[in-house]
Amino acid sequence: MPPRLRLGLLALAATSSMALSGCIAAALPAAAAAGVFKSSQDRKARRAEPQATPRAGKVSVTADGKAQVTTLSALPAPDGSAARTIAPDAAAPPEMQYLYGSGEAAALSLQAYQALWNFLRIEIGLRRDKSEIRSVVMAPGSTIVSPKFELCGKRPLALVLDVDETVLLNLGYEADAAVRGSGFDAARWARWEATGADKVAAVPGAAETLAAARREGITVIFNSNRSAATAAQTQAALERAGLGPAKLFDTLWLRGEGEPGGKDARRARIAQRYCIVAMAGDQLGDFSDLFNDPELGIRARRNSASETMIAPLWGAGWFLLPNPVYGTALKGSVDEIFPPETRWADPMEKR
Repeated sequence: MPPRLRLGLLALAATSSMALSGCIAAALPAAAAAGVFKSSQDRKARRAEPQATPRAGKVSVTADGKAQVTTLSALPAPDGSAARTIAPDAAAPPEMQYLYGSGEAAALSLQAYQALWNFLRIEIGLRRDKSEIRSVVMAPGSTIVSPKFELCGKRPLALVLDVDETVLLNLGYEADAAVRGSGFDAARWARWEATGADKVAAVPGAAETLAAARREGITVIFNSNRSAATAAQTQAALERAGLGPAKLFDTLWLRGEGEPGGKDARRARIAQRYCIVAMAGDQLGDFSDLFNDPELGIRARRNSASETMIAPLWGAGWFLLPNPVYGTALKGSVDEIFPPETRWADPMEKR
């Protein structure tokens, strides 16, 4: 293991108050730290400085029985590639610098949770006839072009949120991944889920907003693609970050063994019992699996969130947290992202 990563912790103070039942105020302090790094980008290790004198080596035996001296302190990977690490004092990847180290990202998170609370307090809390509230979960048979939402009737109100990068920052896993400079490793992530509950922190604004929602009688439910096999550890992580309580298959819904990564099936089961009045996540799939249709191209997917009847939901039932580090948003070639009609050529470079 390389030396321990030292990431800066940024603390902010937000003085915005949130009225509870007209008399209780809740402030949203911000803490920007580190979160989960699950992208597939590789980071090159810095070259070691040449040694003035040979280092003491270790003797190994080659396949043909010959002894040789090596300075390796660990065996290479099965494919022969050497383990790569980045010095802890090296610059973190830009996307990590922004999301986990910047005041800007902390402010965006606070902004999202402030908007969420205002929606719950005003748009939902002040409604006299709660039976006329519509769920923000797309009803069966919906499409992105033609979404449908059902009346809630007498079902109790609930707020449904993703876990990672929505309410929870997985500092320990992210620090390890940053130092290693390697891409996402599913086996390593599984071990993190099972052992990293004490290396986490809440997303700025999350703990206070969830506590305020609970005080107003709104049930807080987590819907995550974390494994149900590590439910106890996920519950512990949420509790440690001040985000709990969470009970498996009641207020905590996780992916079962062999279950696909989509969340619509779980959302539908939650919606049978609760009136889901708001949802929060860091990926479009946290709101509907329709956004992750493999037939949906880069531009079409972007337009589906902004140029359809879905658009009015953002900030009015659907709340998105920033995440430039990993996930379904990070794909697309230059040609797919930038339409030909938007291309610009520097006049100084024209011949």
